Amino acid sequence: MKVITVENQEQGAQKVLEMMKEQLDAGKLDVLGLATGSTMIPIYEKWVESDLSFENVTTFNLDEYVSLEANDKNSYSFFMDEHLFGKKKFKKTYIPNGVAEDLEAECAAYEELLRQHPLDVQFLGIGVNGHIAFNEPGTSFESVTHIAQLTDSTLGVNSQFFDNDKQIPDTALTMGIASVLAAKKIILLVFGEKKRFALKKLMEGKTTTEYPVTALIKHSDVTVITDIKDLVK
Repeated sequence: MKVITVENQEQGAQKVLEMMKEQLDAGKLDVLGLATGSTMIPIYEKWVESDLSFENVTTFNLDEYVSLEANDKNSYSFFMDEHLFGKKKFKKTYIPNGVAEDLEAECAAYEELLRQHPLDVQFLGIGVNGHIAFNEPGTSFESVTHIAQLTDSTLGVNSQFFDNDKQIPDTALTMGIASVLAAKKIILLVFGEKKRFALKKLMEGKTTTEYPVTALIKHSDVTVITDIKDLVK
């Protein structure tokens, strides 16, 4: 595992931009796994402002809330359009359909698409309880795209981002841990003191389903970018 320390989130976003340029210039970026949330906003801003071309890149998002239409301001589809897809051209973009008639079938279809389009790079944030994507504590490391029941911890953190006092859904469609680990390269972004505990569990080097982020220890190419410098050995 490679760890890059930065002064702040802005500097982290600049480092990510440089990494993306290297991947694109080397012709090693055909399929890209994307995340959402406040961690990714500065990242996407840098991409939009840059001259990088993603016209030949296909993307897959990690997750989507169940029951939210794509045009719902609280959906991740809306988030991606607002911060990236509406401003930068991509070859093709995929996000799980949280309002599919058959959610189990939607999960299976999404996983099949991932098998057909192996991820070159997967971006991840980290939950305060150590979750990655919406793989909550206790999720099997062998899990693939599935319907996830969100914990009170996750609901409490994410509800602050919901507009119009709308209640946050307590389930979501998410790529599984095995789906994430199938990516050739993983970039984990960890900024702010609230993420200290989860990062500490990763840095301890012991895998446990109690902290899903520790599954990354099993991967051969993980880069962590963080401003929590004192945890880096």
